Amino acid sequence: MKTDRRRLIIGTIMAGHFIAAFVALGMPPFFALILEKALHSDAVYLAGWLYVVPSFCTAISSPWWGKLADRFGKKPLLLRAQLGLAGSFLLAGFAPNTWVFFVALLLQGLLGGTFSASNAYLATVVNGAELTRSLTLMQWSARAALVVAPTGLGMLMMTVESPLSLYRYLALLPLCAAALIWRLPTQQTQNAGKAPPPASDKIVEATPRQIYALQFAFVFATVMTFPYFVPFIQSSGAAMSPALAGVLFGLPHLMYLLCAVPLSRHLGKDSLVRSLALSFLALAVSLLGQALAPSLPVITAWRVVMGLAMTAGFIGLHALIAAIVHGGNAGTTFGWFESSSKWGAVAAGLTAGVAVQAVDVRAPFFIGALAMFVAGGYLAGLTFHRLRLSNYQ
Repeated sequence: MKTDRRRLIIGTIMAGHFIAAFVALGMPPFFALILEKALHSDAVYLAGWLYVVPSFCTAISSPWWGKLADRFGKKPLLLRAQLGLAGSFLLAGFAPNTWVFFVALLLQGLLGGTFSASNAYLATVVNGAELTRSLTLMQWSARAALVVAPTGLGMLMMTVESPLSLYRYLALLPLCAAALIWRLPTQQTQNAGKAPPPASDKIVEATPRQIYALQFAFVFATVMTFPYFVPFIQSSGAAMSPALAGVLFGLPHLMYLLCAVPLSRHLGKDSLVRSLALSFLALAVSLLGQALAPSLPVITAWRVVMGLAMTAGFIGLHALIAAIVHGGNAGTTFGWFESSSKWGAVAAGLTAGVAVQAVDVRAPFFIGALAMFVAGGYLAGLTFHRLRLSNYQ
C-alpha cells in the first residue's frame, strides 16, 4: 500500500477515535451538574458511580467484541462501535430520569469500545514498529481529547438550556466518524487474518497475559490519583484556584502530547522489558515524590517526571502488544488489552475511595507507587534472568 494512502487511513481512524473520546471523556466531569440541573436529583454521590459504569461495561464486553472482529472483520465491528456510541449518546440526551441515564451509560460501555476496535483495524494496515507508532498516536488522540474536551464542552454548556441535551447534538459526532470509516477499505494487508512470519526472540519479549497484567497495573497506578488530586493539592496548604489545580492535573497528559511522538522514534525498539521496567520505576518514584513533596514547585516538578514516565510506559506497552499482534488475532488481543485497562481504572477508582476514607488524600499516591514498584521490580527481575540465560548460552 502506498505511504500516502496508509497515512490517510491512519489519520481517519485517529480522527474517529478522537471524536468518540471527546464525548466519552469530556462529559463525565459534568455528571454532578447533569444530576442536579437536568435530572433534578440531589444524590450527587451518584456522579462517582456513573463515572465507573461505562468503564466497567467496556471491561466486560471488549474481549467478546474482539473475538467477533476476528471472525467477521475489523471494519464492521469498528462501525458497530461508533454507531453504538451514537445510539447511547442519543438515549442519554433524552433521558427523563437517573435510571434511563444510567442505562444509556451502560450501553455506552457495552456497545462502544472504539479504542480496541480502532487498534484492531490498524493492525490490518501496519505492523511492527509502525504499528507501535500508530498506537502511540491513538493514545495521543485520547489524551488530546482529555485535555480539550472538558474546556470545550464546558463552554457549550453555557449555550444550551439543559446540560443533558448536549448529548443529543454530540450523538452526531460518532455518526460522522462512522461515515468516514464507511469509506475505508475492508481489508488492508494481504496476510490479514493469517499469523505473521516467525519473529525473532529479540522482538517478542512478553506473553499476552504478561502484557495484560502490566497494562492493568499501569492504568491502576496512574488512575488511582485522578479522583482526589484537587483535594490533595488543596490539602498541601497552597492557596490556588481550581483552574490552576486543573492545570497541574493535566500536566502529565500535556507532557504526553508534547513528548510521545519524538520519544516514540527512540523508545519501543530494543530491550522493551528493560525500558518498561525503568519507566515503571520512574513513575513509582514520581508518585512517591508528589506524596512527600514539601511545596507546590516540587509537586509541579514531579508532575513533569510523571508525565515523562507515563509517556515512556505507554510506548513500551504499545511496542510489546505490537510484537504479538497480527491481522488474525488483532480483535481478540486488543479486546483483552482494553479490558485490562478498564478493569485497572475501575479497581483504581474503588481502591482510591476506600484508601482516602481510611487514611488521607495522599494514600492513592502511595498505593500507586507500590503497584509500580512491584511491576517494575518484576520486569527488572525478568530482564536480569534473561541476561543470565544469554550469558550461559
